[in-house]
Amino acid sequence: MRAIQIFQTGGPEVLTEVEIPVPQPAPGEIRVKAEAIGVGRPDVLVRKGTYKWMPQLPAIPGSELAGTVDACGDSVPLSFIGKRVLVSARELTVRGGCYAEYICVPAAAIFELPDTISSVDAISLPNFQLANALLMSNGELPVTSVLIPGASGGVASALTQIARARGVRVLGTTSTAEKASYATANGVTDLVTRDPAKLADEVRACTDGRGVDLAFDHLGGDSIIACLRSLAPFGMVVSYNVVTGPPSSDVFQEMRSLLGQSLAVRTFSMHTLDHLPEVRRSLMQTAIQQMSSGRVKAGEAHLLALKDIRAAHALLDAGASIGKIVIQP
Repeated sequence: MRAIQIFQTGGPEVLTEVEIPVPQPAPGEIRVKAEAIGVGRPDVLVRKGTYKWMPQLPAIPGSELAGTVDACGDSVPLSFIGKRVLVSARELTVRGGCYAEYICVPAAAIFELPDTISSVDAISLPNFQLANALLMSNGELPVTSVLIPGASGGVASALTQIARARGVRVLGTTSTAEKASYATANGVTDLVTRDPAKLADEVRACTDGRGVDLAFDHLGGDSIIACLRSLAPFGMVVSYNVVTGPPSSDVFQEMRSLLGQSLAVRTFSMHTLDHLPEVRRSLMQTAIQQMSSGRVKAGEAHLLALKDIRAAHALLDAGASIGKIVIQP
């Protein structure tokens, strides 16, 4: 079978197409023939060698795959064969393995897909799973508005839809007119400036001076400070990545300067749920139900072939992609 491996870390050029034997399922495992493979930022971190949970090299990257079960190991009922399923590396011992035409995984790790969700659309489900988890971040406090920088991204798009499905107002930033159009079509109610120096003022102007209840920042740098200044009383910034690096100033001092607001900052990773499988799987089942019922929908995917994997990573490195990049092997 064809697969993509990395033998060393670096730029897109380290992604190597290889021919390796088709894997055979061990006892308790099933084999899935890939129909759609997701390409996302965790894969980029693995490729660069900066992922905190790095697999051992050589490694096959890839965190999500949708396809059909075509073989079962011992002790697995043959009724699994023919089922359409989603494989998420969040359910595996190693975050990776999906850049391949076939993958063997524990039968208990897969998610069965309803007929209403195509394999390509299913690749977006982990983003909706993450969005559901992120929107739980502030506990039981009410949420009427949120701020989402980079609102055209994959996770940001999922966050927008989940928030809108809950009746929450979504303020977002984008970097181009094309991305702005995509974000508003996806449900962003108010586009605000991406300039950190002006962001808080525009957010307050849109919210009658109040600010937002939650801000979801994946950039770091100046962005997380601007998000903090955009919060309503008892508001929270949720930092789920730091693409541009650590905060540009002392976060605690910023919070002390805004003491009357009683603000909070939470760092977030889905790895927190590595040892809470019931919670993690419940969040995915919720995402499947939301998409199956039409409450949320996957955005239009950027479809590429397996041989184009380097180009896919180049798009991510450049921040030039809108929506989810999906490989069709």
